[in-house]
Amino acid sequence: MRYLHTMIRVRDLDESLDFFCNKLGLAENNRIVSEAGRFTLVYLHAPLDAEQAAKTHAPLIELTYNWDADDCRDAGGRAMHGAIAGDYQGGRNFGHLAFEVDHIYETCQKLMDAGVVINRPPRDGRMAFIRSPDKISIELLQKGAALVPAEPWVSMENIGSW
Repeated sequence: MRYLHTMIRVRDLDESLDFFCNKLGLAENNRIVSEAGRFTLVYLHAPLDAEQAAKTHAPLIELTYNWDADDCRDAGGRAMHGAIAGDYQGGRNFGHLAFEVDHIYETCQKLMDAGVVINRPPRDGRMAFIRSPDKISIELLQKGAALVPAEPWVSMENIGSW
């Protein structure tokens, strides 16, 4: 068995691509547009996974955008009853995505400068949490040993939930 991708349903594809690509630094691997199914799938990879993603199409994040506001469809084009596009909450979500970063303080500062809320600051020099525009929790983990705790991170409070 090998990991392929994690699927996230998104309400606004452009907003989600801006977050994941322009702010978080992921790159688009491939895209599937289904006129018949009325959905778009965009597959993203982390920069250090580019070679593996090109060879095996993994590990990836799949952003699923359903075109119709009143109907959600799975990748096979089948209607998912009781789902409303753009209103993905609670049980439609999952735990979180996790990414290893070279320098957690620099990563968090770059994200803050881009307008991203750091929900759980890296007070310990090791771990932080942010959320995507669709409220998906994303864990950022320091590569290797934790950094020495430093300001302003040590004094920052949690914001919201993650």
